[in-house]
Amino acid sequence: MNDIRFSIRSLRRSPTLAIAVVLTLALCIGATTAVFSVVYAVLFRPLPFKDPDGLMLFTETWKGQTGGSVSVGNWADARREDRLFAHLVPMSGASVNLAGSDLPENVTGARVGWDFFQALGVTPALGRTFLPEEDRPGSDGVVILSDGLWRRRFGAERSVVGQEIRIDGVPRQVIGVMPASMDYTLYSEELWLPAAFTPAQLAEHDEHYLTVVGRLKPGVGASQVQPELDQIARGLRERFPRENDERGLTVSNLHEELVGDYRTRLYVLLGAVGFVLLIACANIANLLLARATARSRETAIRAAVGAGRRHIVVHALAESLVLAAAGGLMGVLAAYWGVAALTAIGPAEIPRLQLARVDGPVLLFVVALTLLAGLIFGLAPAARMASQLPQEALKEGGRTGSGGRRDRLRSALVVGEIALALMLLTGAGLLIRSAIALNDVDPGFDPRGVLVGRVSLPAGGYDSADVVQQAFQRIDERLAQAPGVTAAGLASSAPFEGSGDNGLIPEGRPLEIKYAIPADFRLVTPGYIPAMGLRLRAGRPFTAEDRAGADLVMLVNETLARRAWPGQDPIGKRVDCCEPGPDGAPNWKTVVGVVADVHARGLGREAPPEFYLPMAQAPKAAWRWIDRTMTLAVRTSGDPIAAAPAMRDAVWGLDRSLPVYNIATMGDRRSDSLASSRFSTLLLSAFGTIALLLAAIGVYGVISYGVTQRAQEIGIRVALGAGRARVLRLVVGHAALLTGLGLVLGLGGAMLLARLMGGLLFQVSPTDPPTLGAGVLVLSGVALVAALLPAERAARLDPSVTLRAE
Repeated sequence: MNDIRFSIRSLRRSPTLAIAVVLTLALCIGATTAVFSVVYAVLFRPLPFKDPDGLMLFTETWKGQTGGSVSVGNWADARREDRLFAHLVPMSGASVNLAGSDLPENVTGARVGWDFFQALGVTPALGRTFLPEEDRPGSDGVVILSDGLWRRRFGAERSVVGQEIRIDGVPRQVIGVMPASMDYTLYSEELWLPAAFTPAQLAEHDEHYLTVVGRLKPGVGASQVQPELDQIARGLRERFPRENDERGLTVSNLHEELVGDYRTRLYVLLGAVGFVLLIACANIANLLLARATARSRETAIRAAVGAGRRHIVVHALAESLVLAAAGGLMGVLAAYWGVAALTAIGPAEIPRLQLARVDGPVLLFVVALTLLAGLIFGLAPAARMASQLPQEALKEGGRTGSGGRRDRLRSALVVGEIALALMLLTGAGLLIRSAIALNDVDPGFDPRGVLVGRVSLPAGGYDSADVVQQAFQRIDERLAQAPGVTAAGLASSAPFEGSGDNGLIPEGRPLEIKYAIPADFRLVTPGYIPAMGLRLRAGRPFTAEDRAGADLVMLVNETLARRAWPGQDPIGKRVDCCEPGPDGAPNWKTVVGVVADVHARGLGREAPPEFYLPMAQAPKAAWRWIDRTMTLAVRTSGDPIAAAPAMRDAVWGLDRSLPVYNIATMGDRRSDSLASSRFSTLLLSAFGTIALLLAAIGVYGVISYGVTQRAQEIGIRVALGAGRARVLRLVVGHAALLTGLGLVLGLGGAMLLARLMGGLLFQVSPTDPPTLGAGVLVLSGVALVAALLPAERAARLDPSVTLRAE
């Protein structure tokens, strides 16, 4: 305690230094803590379930592709044959319409097996979970609400449990409300319904749309599961060869699947802000080294009167830890603001981002980080003070120091700063070039002036394929007649919304599933092609003549045309897909047009094989595949958002209980698809800029201090005839040497960092010469400017004044 009190008194005598150090630490520790809170929330915060490590995601594989959805029949058979899972629960996303006293609202829900919550190990905050008998057709008139929906829609009224609400036009009794911890998991669903599969669905092995969550039995490890799944998959292939040829089963950790591909991106950001903190620590160490040199006489007197080296080191470290503690406390405040900013600007698709907060684990991280930072920037000054010989310090009598001797430790710190700064600048430069390349990608459609919105038809009242198709046809007709609309159409999904997929077999190949080409598909009306601005490459678009009863037709994209008929004209070719023909015969569809590839899954991803079917010829089962949901698209000559009322009117002219949701312009959708790239680029660029400024301050500090220390030497050189240019070369040359060494080390580190970032880059090589060259030039220029200021001061030194002072 005495050392701490003495350190505080000592720092009070140097308030400018103390304030500069504390503010620098507060900024850097706050930024590091904010990024860590996001990393912890996404990657490390345990799922809000009992024994989350025992939860697995059960998926299908097909033709080497992993992560596929599971058919109801395959799930039912696997559940009967499995011996290693305590629970194997089906789950499928559901877009449902919630009626009430206000406007109708579309809500993201999920249909789940009755033991879904038991598998997760979660108990409701109110009420109960599903009973086995409620997971059957005709007995499934119940619903469980999320905490968020309960508070937002029902005012957190506990009496809602037991009440009936209308979902998709069907009354359902609310039997429970889940805790708030369930609000940011899996699909971020807001309510749960029983799956209640019919016998026909349980026998269906060809429609793959289920997410299956499994909980391992106690004592069973994930490594024990795969051999049994392989055996189950072999049985499925033998019993159902048409549906399951080349299909397999596999499992993965549920948490890992939720994180997805964000692990590398977040680690890069955490490493980048860590580099900034290291550069700041190097700058602070340089400041404290200069202070230690200035206090050499004080230290020598203390040693002369009996203070041992251990006591001197402890006192020096105490000063550093006091500074670090003050910076850490202010850093916590900065972290609160930083977390709020990151969650506000972060892409919505980052899983569990909204769970980022400054809590117990994050505060422990702050404590550890603060101690580590204090030791990093405090050890070098402490060692310097302990190594000073009291006889030499007293003999110098407080003079500025040994004239020509250069401080190698301080120079080494600056070299490290420059190396780290170059790594950050290079990483930021690569992401900026990737972002520019992404933004220049032709999406394959014209987003200007296009507005889209989604509509889901409830099962109640729209319970047959013909009724659903007629309803959407009426909406399409009304939409085309809306004022200000130049083109209008419907599609099962627009770009960046996801899509269904199906296997298709070109005519001439054996009609076996292993010869099928997996492809995305969309049901569309004829007006969708001009409304979305798709470009026709060959053939014709759909017309009103492509109706039920006419020849079955389809459009394919360029990628599918190349894959199915390499080097051939695809127009007139036939394909078997989507549904069996009469008596199981092929159901041939004729290709009548080829459209340009659309980067519907994201601008940074290759366009997959894709085909379009006219809505009027949609397979009856397709309405179940897409959950009776279509996207409305209108092209306008003015501001597209002004067409939103007309879009709602077109739907409400059919049924006022139907909400139109997810309304957005395609320009905004395109921009949102770049949100992850923009988020990483923004943060890394900010960290790179801070690192550049800190490195410049470091160069300036070392060179300026060197000029002060070498004032006598420079004065003698000037007195002996050294001109201004020679003095400038002397000072700037030293800065150039330090900068050059830092750049060499930084280039090696930058190449290593860039390779680790390879998965984040788009059309840019990790060793992109222009980016590396730009980083070197920028950092060299900034270092030169930082060195010129003290160099100019050295060139203006008056030798008579300098020598007299010495």
